[in-house]
Amino acid sequence: MKTSLIIIPIIVAVVVIIGISATSFNESEVTEIEDIINKELGTNDEFTIEIDEKLDEIENKVEESKDTETSYDATREREWLTSGPFQIDRSEYALGENIFVRMNNLEPTEKGQIAFLRPLNDTHRSVYLTIPFDGSKSSFNQYFTPDLSKIQGICSIDDIAGEWVAVFRGTDYENIKFTVSDKIFLPGEESRFESVC
Repeated sequence: MKTSLIIIPIIVAVVVIIGISATSFNESEVTEIEDIINKELGTNDEFTIEIDEKLDEIENKVEESKDTETSYDATREREWLTSGPFQIDRSEYALGENIFVRMNNLEPTEKGQIAFLRPLNDTHRSVYLTIPFDGSKSSFNQYFTPDLSKIQGICSIDDIAGEWVAVFRGTDYENIKFTVSDKIFLPGEESRFESVC
C-alpha cells in the first residue's frame, strides 16, 4: 500500500515533466513551420484580397449576363414532370444545362428505353440519346446535357433548341415534352455553342 502511494506521485511528476518538455518543443517547431508556409503562400491578407476579387468578378459576370438576351435564370425551382415511374426535373432547359432523369419504383417486369428525341423541324424528330431501364433495378437517376456534335450532325443551336420529347419505349407511359431554349445556361460559354460543322 505504501509503495502505491509513493509510485502515484512519481508517475504524475514524470507525466508533467514530459508534457512541459513536449509543449515547449512543439511551440517552436509550429512557429517555424508557420513561417515557412507563410513565405510559400504569401500573407493571409493577400490571399483574402485575391479571393474577394475573384468573387466580385464572378458576381459582375452574373449581373452582366442578366442583362443579355441569352441569359437564363438558373435559380428557378425544379418542376419534376412525371409519367409513371419516370420524371425529368424541368419543362424548359437552357443550352449547357443538365437534364436530370429519375426512375422510381419500376416494376420488376418493366424493361425498355427512354428515347430523347430532338426536333429536326416542325413535324420530325431524331433520337438524340437512349437510356435503357430494367425493373431489376427499381430506382436510379441519370443526367445528360444536350450539346453540339459534328459526328451526330448537330452543328448549331438550331439543331438543339426547340421542343423535345421523352418516349418510354416498351411501356404504355405517356411521353414527356420539354423545351431546350436558345439561351445559354452559364455566362461566358457562348463559344461552346458556335457552329461545329
